[in-house]
Amino acid sequence: MTLMELARESLQSGHSSKVRDVAINRARLNERVGSTKARSRQTCAIRAKRQRPSPSAPYPSAPYPSRTRLGICAESRHTRAAGKGGGEDGCRRMGPTGTAIGLTAVILAVTAEVPRVLVVRRMGHDLATPAQRGTAADSPDALPFGPFDPAHHRTLELGMRQWVEQQTGLDLRYVEQLYTFGNQFRDAREIRGGPRLVSVAYLALTQEAPVAGSGDARWRDWYGFLPWEDWRDGPPDVVDRAIRPALKRWVRQAGDRRERRAREDRAEICFGLSHGPHHDLVRTLERYELLYEAGLVFEAHRDSQDRRAAGSDAAPGFDTASWKTARLLGPPMAMDNRRILASALGRIRGKLAYRPVVFELLPDDFTLLQLQRVVEALGGTSLHKQNFRRMLTAGELVEPTGGIDTSSRGRPAALYRFRREVVRERAAVGVALPAIRTTE
Repeated sequence: MTLMELARESLQSGHSSKVRDVAINRARLNERVGSTKARSRQTCAIRAKRQRPSPSAPYPSAPYPSRTRLGICAESRHTRAAGKGGGEDGCRRMGPTGTAIGLTAVILAVTAEVPRVLVVRRMGHDLATPAQRGTAADSPDALPFGPFDPAHHRTLELGMRQWVEQQTGLDLRYVEQLYTFGNQFRDAREIRGGPRLVSVAYLALTQEAPVAGSGDARWRDWYGFLPWEDWRDGPPDVVDRAIRPALKRWVRQAGDRRERRAREDRAEICFGLSHGPHHDLVRTLERYELLYEAGLVFEAHRDSQDRRAAGSDAAPGFDTASWKTARLLGPPMAMDNRRILASALGRIRGKLAYRPVVFELLPDDFTLLQLQRVVEALGGTSLHKQNFRRMLTAGELVEPTGGIDTSSRGRPAALYRFRREVVRERAAVGVALPAIRTTE
C-alpha cells in the first residue's frame, strides 16, 4: 500500500491524526528498508559477475589447472587503480590473476667438508617454465619444487616429499618448514597476467647419495651460489675485491642525505664497509637482499629486464659496474631460489646453537674432527680445536662408542655418537658458533 492510499484510508475510517501519522511513518520506513535490500542484492550480483572465473588459462604457455588455483580470478588491483593504462607499478599488461601454491625443498648435505645443495633442471608439472620442460633454452638451476594438489596431497609436507622423490629419487629424513615466499612478481609470468605464486619452502638435512628421478638432479656446492658466506679461510676475496667497493658506490648514489645514511647503515651491518669488529654469520638473508637491492646479483638485472619488457615504468635500472660485480657473485638460480637458499643457510646457522641438527648430517659413528668440520662447513667459519672439544664435553653432546676409525691416514681416531638422552635433560642442545672478527 502506497503512502497516498494509506492516508486516504485513514481519513475515511475516521482515525485520529496521531494514529494516521504513525501509520504513514511506518510505511515510509518499510519503503526505505525495501529499497536498501534491493540495492544490496544488485551490488552483490554485479560483484559476482566481475569475479566469475575466466574460462581461459592465465597464460597459454603454462596453463594452471583449476585444482592448483586457490580462490577465484579477480580483477587486478593494479588494473582497477589505473584503469586501462596499467597499475601502480606501471605494468600496462597486468590482467586478471589468481593464486597458485608451490612446494619447494632445500636439501642440504655436507660431503668432504663442503656443504652441498640438491638442484634440478627439468620438470614437467604445471608450475614449470618452458625451459624447465625442455622446450626452450637451457634452464638455470632450481630447487626441487612442484604444485600443491589438494586432491592427492594429504598435507603440504607429504606433497613436497612426493615431488622430491619423483624429481630426485631421494626419500628424505629430517624435514622442517622453512618459510613461505609470496612476493609479488617472484614468478615473472605474473607480470603478464599469470597467477601469484606462493611457495611453501622446507629445509631437509641428509647425507649425499646418488640421485635419480625425472628432474636431471645434481649436487652443487652451496657456497658456489653464495660465495660471500664462506669465511673459513678468512674474509672471502670477493667481499674486499667486489662487494665493498660496489656498496660504497651504491651508498654515494643515494638520492638524499637520509637515504644515504640508511644505505650506509645496512651496508655496514651486513658487510662492514669500515671493517667493523664483527661479522654476524646468521644475517644471510639480509646480506642477499642488500645485494639484490643494490643490483649486485644477476637476479636483480633479470627481474628488472622482465618488468621493463612487460611495460613497467618503475623497474629499477642498474649501471654497467653493478652488472660486472654480479658476474663475480655466483650463478643465478630460477626465480628467487637464491633468496630461499640464503634463508635456509641463516636458519641452519642460527639453529646450530640450540638444536642438535648437525648430527642429521653425520653417520651414526663419527670422529670429533668430522663433527668439527661439518659445523665449520655450515657456519662458514673456522673453530679452535680445543675450545670446540671442551664445549662438547661441557654440553655432554657425544659419547665414545669404543671403536676407532682406521680409514684415515695417521693415528687412528676414536669414534663417537650423539648422546640422545641430552635432549630430555636440557631445553637447548647445540653447538654455538663464535663471532667472526673482520679485522686482523
